[in-house]
Amino acid sequence: MALELRLQQKLTQQLIMTPQLQMAIKLLQLSRLELVDAIRQELDENPTLEEVVDVSLDDHPDQAEAIIDEVPQAKELTIEEKIKDDVDWSNYIDEYNTPGRTSYESEDKDTPRFESFIAHKKSLGEHLLWQVMMCFADEKEKKIGSLIVGSINADGYLDIAFEELVRMCDASHHEVEKVLTTIQQTFDPIGISARDLKECLLIQARYLGLDNTLVFSIIQHHLNNLENKNYKAICRALKVSIESVIVAVNVIKGLEPKPGRQFSDEPPQYIIPDIYVYEFEDDFVIVLNDDGMPKLRVNSYYKIAINNKKKDKISDNAKDYIQDKMRSAAWLIRSIHQRQRTIYKVMESIMKHQREFFKKGIAYLKPMVLRDVAQDIEMHESTISRVTTNKYAYTPQGIFELKYFFNSSISRVHGGAIASASVQDKMRQIVENEDPKKPYSDDKIAEILEKSNINIARRTVAKYREMLKILPSHKRKQF
Repeated sequence: MALELRLQQKLTQQLIMTPQLQMAIKLLQLSRLELVDAIRQELDENPTLEEVVDVSLDDHPDQAEAIIDEVPQAKELTIEEKIKDDVDWSNYIDEYNTPGRTSYESEDKDTPRFESFIAHKKSLGEHLLWQVMMCFADEKEKKIGSLIVGSINADGYLDIAFEELVRMCDASHHEVEKVLTTIQQTFDPIGISARDLKECLLIQARYLGLDNTLVFSIIQHHLNNLENKNYKAICRALKVSIESVIVAVNVIKGLEPKPGRQFSDEPPQYIIPDIYVYEFEDDFVIVLNDDGMPKLRVNSYYKIAINNKKKDKISDNAKDYIQDKMRSAAWLIRSIHQRQRTIYKVMESIMKHQREFFKKGIAYLKPMVLRDVAQDIEMHESTISRVTTNKYAYTPQGIFELKYFFNSSISRVHGGAIASASVQDKMRQIVENEDPKKPYSDDKIAEILEKSNINIARRTVAKYREMLKILPSHKRKQF
């Protein structure tokens, strides 16, 4: 069979994402901080895009490509215009030149730099390394101490096997053990460089002078029973009263399980709402948060440049580059407008479905899925999912992620349904109001919820309890 080339026409349908659609989808799923970073990056890379100061964007995205005229600048005052003629400056000069007064010095002075006023929080490694340099005089001990400090994790534990540490230090077991013991017993914070939780607590107990006490014995031999609050087993093993064990346990609770925690350098994560919901005259008002969001426009200079018909007009390559950048700037502005409108529509639909929640609280949250909002505003569920991810709303009931309003439904005993978040809040209230000496089991919580017209299984209670980070009943029990 001979091979040959043929021309064939074929009609097919294919979904192609345009650059505009790709940009809109990308911006839609970004959080507020990520969006600001993306805008700043585009401002740095796109010369045709500029930020408008104190000038609001047009609310109509169809005019995104329109060029906004430059804002007229106020006339700059000269030095001569700022100084009034009716002020006799010679009197001020003579006053400083009179005997007994310090003359005015016009030369520059070596003033402290701005960085000198910025507080620098010392890290755990810096704090320990400074102690190594102050404590050890021998260079070999300093080297071993530095390697030990470098192997301590953020919680303050030695994050390396001892044999591996000996190999790295190129020293004997005795030398490494001696330096490690010195660090554990004398360095601040107490309990640093321990190899596990037991050793960390024992170091702190020794420092407090609790050797040969009930506290020391519980840590050394009954840490597992302590974790499970099996105080009766501790009483039988150590032959002491339950009251003595409780006193010792309260002392152990005052110890620090993570000595390096106080030197944590993780910055706090602040939540900036993307949208605000205010209650006003028995109704709710939705306001988009535009604070800190750069206001953009296309620079009119470049449009004038590419339309210039004079002899000094720009080259074709430069014109294509400018036009491409202007289109990219216009797409960005339009995509930002589209993103803000979509967030507003989604929040408006959420408020329509969850009006009772905004008025009365979490107990009145209704079951709702993405499909409900998607059908209401006539958008795809994937779009709603992108909008509600990492977007936060300030409401009269607090700050919530938009995804919080979407909950699965739990059936009621006498018909109807309730949102899973409302059930979890009800469980939290039940645990908070229980008797600490007789905490409720999962079965008991399920019975209490059933009396509140909520039909829920025990395994679902256990699942929600773990989600709420609530301990089991035997670990919540207090003696």
